Amino acid sequence: MWDREHCWHPFTRQAEWEEAEPLVLVSGEGVWLEDSEGGRYIDGNSSIWTNIHGHNHARLNEAVTDQLGRVAHTSYLGFANPRASELAERLCDFFPEGELERVFFSDDGSTAVECAVKMAIQYRLQSGEPERTELLAFDQAYHGDTLGAASLGGVGVFFKAFEKFGFPVNQLGGLNDLLGLSEEKISKCAAVIIEPLVQGVNQINPWPEGMLKEIRKWCDTHGVHLILDEVMTGFGRTGKMFACQQEDVVPDFLCLAKGLTGGYMPLAATMVKGKIYDAFLGGVENAFYYGHSYTANQLGCAVALASLDVFQEEQTLDKLPEKVELMRRGLARLTEKYDVIHEIRQCGFIAGVELRQRDGVRFPPSNRIGEVVCVLAREYGLLTRPIQDTVVIMPPLSISHREIEHLCSALDSTLDNWTKRG
Repeated sequence: MWDREHCWHPFTRQAEWEEAEPLVLVSGEGVWLEDSEGGRYIDGNSSIWTNIHGHNHARLNEAVTDQLGRVAHTSYLGFANPRASELAERLCDFFPEGELERVFFSDDGSTAVECAVKMAIQYRLQSGEPERTELLAFDQAYHGDTLGAASLGGVGVFFKAFEKFGFPVNQLGGLNDLLGLSEEKISKCAAVIIEPLVQGVNQINPWPEGMLKEIRKWCDTHGVHLILDEVMTGFGRTGKMFACQQEDVVPDFLCLAKGLTGGYMPLAATMVKGKIYDAFLGGVENAFYYGHSYTANQLGCAVALASLDVFQEEQTLDKLPEKVELMRRGLARLTEKYDVIHEIRQCGFIAGVELRQRDGVRFPPSNRIGEVVCVLAREYGLLTRPIQDTVVIMPPLSISHREIEHLCSALDSTLDNWTKRG
């Protein structure tokens, strides 16, 4: 098979992959995906947290087709295009006037974060604060895989081999660590970065309520920029368009990707406050020398605009509270039924089902229980991936009430089968 002979998959133990029969996904409709053998599955993690309105959505398909009839891609280096201009304007409109005023487009979550951090540091260097080049991040965070973004994260497996490289970062355990920083340390800080409300790769771990607002207050007091990584939480995942809106916080930098195009195409955006943008005006030395060949590509921007239209046309956010509660109740019933469920952590339409031994002790990592359960779930029409032994449940926002019940039932059948096997 050509895949086993030539392809190299992300986050995959290739030696094992080459011995296994791959699941080949060939089509999708709504929240359902179909494999090459005719098997159908609910997309339980939105194709790695990207899909918002379902697969093969007529409105989004039309936007891509219409744009293809005009032009697929044109350079954004020294040129403009109408789709990018409109998308930037509409993204800025989600925030109070005079706040997040500029949008820098890139390709994915890692580059959105990379842009924000490089901007934050360059801003200090050309604003008379060259000593403020250190960054603050949180333990067990995940901000992407490019070298700079990976250095911000606190998950060793993603960066241990490269820990001598990357940005100068100080890891924090939580809000108390931030509040306890010395004035000397603060004087060297350019920015603090956090995944608002919930950490994704840290097994879907929510932050305490009100923490984000406290961090914003601390940043304002000490003149430190706030970077919010909303690559996962953006576009309705927490119940509002952006997680920061849950606590009425506006960051200095907002990083967006994944759901920006509804899960159709790679596109990312780094939104910044006007004051930061102004520091990059002037001579050649002040320019931000960063960019990608497909920055602001017209197909991606066109489908992103259509996705924002669908949010309005289908009243996506208005329908979410009932769905969030239905999923919460469905997963809670599983907690009552299975003592191997240590905890269910949910933030809006993002949930993690953590599995442990019946005495509360974690399974040995070598058992890879999360993987075992997720592979077994395919037999019951559920497709998702684990984070360690936490099964991620994050379906497209378009999922119906009946499909949520089907999802919970599939997970129930999976756990029933797995626990009976011993």
